[in-house]
Amino acid sequence: MRELIVIVQTSLDGFVAGQDGGFENFIGGEENLGFVCSITDDADAALFGRVSYQLLESNWPTAGSKPDATKNEIKYSTWYNAVPKFVLSRTLTIKESVNTYIISEDMETEINYIKNQPGKNILMFGSPTAVQSLLDLNLIDSFWIVVHPVIFGEGIPFFSNRKNNIKLELLTSKQLCNGTLCNKYSVGK
Repeated sequence: MRELIVIVQTSLDGFVAGQDGGFENFIGGEENLGFVCSITDDADAALFGRVSYQLLESNWPTAGSKPDATKNEIKYSTWYNAVPKFVLSRTLTIKESVNTYIISEDMETEINYIKNQPGKNILMFGSPTAVQSLLDLNLIDSFWIVVHPVIFGEGIPFFSNRKNNIKLELLTSKQLCNGTLCNKYSVGK
């Protein structure tokens, strides 16, 4: 069975974006993107909530073809364009698009079907609202929580309104040169 792995960038105080939804206070750069690219090497599908999908779709399809694109921008853009993208949304409609599929009903059945297909890991990017639903359905296998050395004070929290305790086990940790800490946790079932 394929693993569903969530990758999320957070502030030290657990926010995935500022109060206005912006990401400008996160520490970006080639090393951070290189780390994400290392995770995509073992994945051949992507899962998103609607907002995260629209955000990534606004940049990554063409990012690798820009004249000043870095090695990792090219690598991530190439991966993004090649893999099937599954979007959890009841409101999004898209034009016919190669490799993009909307999951609007029976999320548990649809995601279990995808997880049971042959292939590599499935990566989910951000999507705090969708992650809450997937946690409730026990569909997430692990998290890469990328903690930036910045405190927002307020913003959009990643974990909120949890009614039950979820045990995580630290599998590995890596510190980037800029102080960002990348922790992989398995989700207790």
